Amino acid sequence: MIVTTSDAVEGKRIKRVIGLVKGNTVRARFFVRDIIAGIGSMVGGEIVEYTQLLAQAREQAIDRMIEDAEKKGANAILAMRFTTASVMAAAAEILAYGTAVEIE
Repeated sequence: MIVTTSDAVEGKRIKRVIGLVKGNTVRARFFVRDIIAGIGSMVGGEIVEYTQLLAQAREQAIDRMIEDAEKKGANAILAMRFTTASVMAAAAEILAYGTAVEIE
C-alpha cells in the first residue's frame, strides 16, 4: 500500500478514485507516565514517554486507515493527513485520513 501526503504518485496513473478512508485511536495518559513526565518536565527537554505514546497512536491510526482502504479495494492513499482532538482532560483522538485510490 502506497501512502503519501501528495496528491499523486509520480509515474503512476490513477485508475479510480475510491474516496475518503480513515483510521483513528483514542489514547489516555497513564498516571505512571504522568509521574515520570512530570519529573522530566522539571528539568526541561523532550518528554520521551509522551513522544512514544503519540508515535504509537499515529501508527495505529495509519494501520486502521490502511485496513479501511484495503477493504474498499484501494492500493494507494493520497493526500494523507493527521488531525487530533481532545476527548476529555487526559485523552486525545488521533485521526489519520486520506483519499483511497486505485493506481496502475
